[in-house]
Amino acid sequence: MTKILILEQSKSMRNSLRERLDFENYSTEAVDSTEAAAELCNRIAFDVLIAGSGMKLPDRSIPTIIIDSRPTITSAVEAFKHGAIDYMTLPLDMNLLLTTLRSLPQEDSAERPEPAAAPSRHRHRRVERTEDTIIGRSEAIEHVRSMIERVAPSDARVLIMGENGTGKELVARMMHNRSERCNGPFVEVNCAAIPAELIESELFGHEKGSFTSAVRQRKGKFELADGGTLFMDEIGDMSLSAQAKVLRALQENKITRVGGDRDIPVDVRVVAATNKNIRKEIELGNFREDLYHRLSVIVIHVPPLRERKGDIKLLVDYFIDQICRQKRRSPISIDPKAMEELSAMSWTGNIRELHNVIERLTILCNDCITVDDVHAYCCE
Repeated sequence: MTKILILEQSKSMRNSLRERLDFENYSTEAVDSTEAAAELCNRIAFDVLIAGSGMKLPDRSIPTIIIDSRPTITSAVEAFKHGAIDYMTLPLDMNLLLTTLRSLPQEDSAERPEPAAAPSRHRHRRVERTEDTIIGRSEAIEHVRSMIERVAPSDARVLIMGENGTGKELVARMMHNRSERCNGPFVEVNCAAIPAELIESELFGHEKGSFTSAVRQRKGKFELADGGTLFMDEIGDMSLSAQAKVLRALQENKITRVGGDRDIPVDVRVVAATNKNIRKEIELGNFREDLYHRLSVIVIHVPPLRERKGDIKLLVDYFIDQICRQKRRSPISIDPKAMEELSAMSWTGNIRELHNVIERLTILCNDCITVDDVHAYCCE
């Protein structure tokens, strides 16, 4: 079981994180000071540290996720320079946090020695694959499902296109889980969330001493995904210099770490995604046409929710059941008029927005979601 240490001054944040992560079958400890965290690190071999911004880290060898309540570009850059594997902001997107935890490579924890007082244990357990599903019966979503089933067994590169919140990451994960690489790692990188000056180190890794704060050698996402799938989300936001190196990696199946001079072979299936019009980005000179052709052997368009409104009721029922189970509350129902109101909404944020609204209603409503509840909590 993956062991997580939460280092956060806010009691409510600690309790909230711990409750959700315990529910997701992670083993957690939570403290409010660096001293307490250091004492625990001496006894327990943690696989990942989740730390609030401004907290002094007890052990920089532990893969760390920073959660910043007052994010700035400078603080994000500093976090990655000091070895953070991800940088998130408040309000926290728990789905993104869980995605990072699920894709956490076991190699990092395997390379760390056990604390002297900790019992020996097997360190090479692969994180179990979670069940995936696309909810819906519309013609548009049936086409997506059919494409996944047809394309997944091949090793063809896939470009997933669609608006924010439509479920592109879910499509990529389904593709991996139905491929011959399903027992290999599924590694995700959000190209839009990483500062341009750090993206090459994130993708290809770096050698010790290659830049300030590079205190140890670090593998990049390509190496960590070896034998599996690398999901490159928001590929349209990648810098041109990084695009050139990605193109070389795809052409030659090898990478070079930042500060290194040795070619490292990699066996990776790349699945990319974007919410941008790549053809337009090519015309504007923001995206390499040769990279586009390398990535788009197969193109899958994920429809926005407004084009599959017949699926909204299925999604609402699914989310209510899922959220009630997660929050350990008795099942609730939804009034037909409330469902009509939800179905009539525009949902510019797509499925992500719908999920957030249903979670809000599930928390704030009683045993039945009414149309008045929808007006009160969703039509702001």
